[in-house]
Amino acid sequence: GGGVVAAMITFLTVSPQPMLKKIAQTYIWFFQSIPLLMLLFLIGLGVPRLIGVDVNPWTAATISLVLFTSAYLAEVWRGAIAAVPHGQWEAGFALNISFVSTLKKVILPQATRYGLAPTVGFMVQIIKGTSLAYIIGFSDLMLTGKRWANAPVLGSEPFVIFPLMAIIYFCICFPLAVLARKLEARDLAKS
Repeated sequence: GGGVVAAMITFLTVSPQPMLKKIAQTYIWFFQSIPLLMLLFLIGLGVPRLIGVDVNPWTAATISLVLFTSAYLAEVWRGAIAAVPHGQWEAGFALNISFVSTLKKVILPQATRYGLAPTVGFMVQIIKGTSLAYIIGFSDLMLTGKRWANAPVLGSEPFVIFPLMAIIYFCICFPLAVLARKLEARDLAKS
């Protein structure tokens, strides 16, 4: 979800329409200014109390993560597009190719190379950030581990469970971090 919204916001940031660009910049600024934990609290606990509607933890966590992720990914991808030499845009326009076609056929294939490593690196941060969602009652790895640690069963002590959870997060995030480094090294070698 966050990637889809980020793609739309990114498109607005590079739009030739100043008003669309301003809307996208405001969206990015606003959601980058709010910590993920605060966003989870606001959407999971604050908004439901204000409007009197019950929001289940899964929905609140999803909305929060989409808003947070889309703002950061949109900025990463805007930067990747900006890294493509401006002459590429000019070449597309000189050949009378439309803005959208130039973006799609000329700019994005090159920008993908610049944006892939930071995108994968940010995915690692988001995976770790999902652990905050247990605060609003979302049953993720963190909440499950907390329940195990509180269970009156031998071997479920916190000093056993929490390191096990850290190992699980490590096993998920480390390969992605290695992939991001390899992609970055490959891009540097091509440059």
